[in-house]
Amino acid sequence: MRYINNRAHFTIAEIQREFKVSRATAIRDINEIQEMGFPLTTELGRGGGYYVLQNQYLPAIRFNPEELKAIFISFLASKNSQLPYLQNRRSITEKLIGIANLTQQDDLLMLGDILLFENTNPANPYIFELDDYAPFELNQLINLAVRDRHLRVTYEENFGWPQLMDIWLLHIFNTNGQWLVELFDFGSEHFMYLPVDKLRHSAISDEELLLSEQEILERKLEEARVANLAVKLDGMAIQRFKRMHPPGIILSFTGMFQSSGSFNIQLDVEDKALVEYYADWLLFLGKGVQFERIPEELRSVLEQRLRNLRLP
Repeated sequence: MRYINNRAHFTIAEIQREFKVSRATAIRDINEIQEMGFPLTTELGRGGGYYVLQNQYLPAIRFNPEELKAIFISFLASKNSQLPYLQNRRSITEKLIGIANLTQQDDLLMLGDILLFENTNPANPYIFELDDYAPFELNQLINLAVRDRHLRVTYEENFGWPQLMDIWLLHIFNTNGQWLVELFDFGSEHFMYLPVDKLRHSAISDEELLLSEQEILERKLEEARVANLAVKLDGMAIQRFKRMHPPGIILSFTGMFQSSGSFNIQLDVEDKALVEYYADWLLFLGKGVQFERIPEELRSVLEQRLRNLRLP
C-alpha cells in the first residue's frame, strides 16, 4: 500500500518486479487493496496501468526507533563514499538526530561512538568529519536522467581531447570508489562504462532517437546471452565481490537476502594481461564460484595457477 501510495502511476509488471510475485498474485493483491477503499483507476492498452486518484490515503510516515537507527547506521556506513547531492553531511546528520526524541538521540550518538566501518579511521575523534566530494558532473547527470535518458555528453578521456557522444543512459553506479555510467553509444552502437569525472556538459539530446528503450535493452540482453564468461556466486563469494571487482561488472542477485548472484561479461581474450588479472580475481572470490561459460584462454590460465599452488 505504501508503494502504491507513493506513486501516481504503476503497472502490473512493476509490481511483479518490485515484490517478486506472479502476475496473478499481483492482480489479486491490487484487487484486495481496491476493495479496502484505496482510490485507484485503471487504463487499458499499451502503456496503461493503474492511476492513484488521491495520493494521501495513508497517514504521515513516522519512523519507529529501529527504523531510525537503520537510517542513521546506513548514513554512517557511507562516510567514505562519494554520494550525489551531499554538500555538508555534518548538517544532514545533525538534522537526522534532531527528528529523534531525547532517548533516541542518546542511542544514535552512542551508535556513532561504537560503530566502525571498513576503511574508517578510528583515531578520528569526530565521527561526522566526512568527505563530501563527488564528481562535478554527477548531480547534473542524475537530474537529467530522471527526465530523459537520451543525453548528449562530452567525454574527455585525455585533457584537451573532448569527444561529443549521443547516448542512452542505463545506470550510474559506484564501484571501487569510482562513479561510472553505463551507457549505449549511438555513434559506435556499443555498450560501455565511462567514469563520471571524465564527462562534461551533459544535456538532454535533441537528436532523433535511433532506437527505442526496449530495443536497447533487448540488445543488452542479447550481449549477456552471448557473453563468453558467465559466473554464478554464492553468499561468501558475493561478499568478496563487494570488496574487490573489476570496474563495469554489475552483479545480478538471484537469491533472497543477496545469498546468490551472477554476472556475464565479454572478456577480451586477446588481452593476455586482462585474462591473467581475471584469473587471479576469480581465485580471490574463492570456492563459491560456479562457471556457466568460460573462454578456454581463461580456463588455461586458471588451471596453470592451480598447478602452481600445489604443495611439493
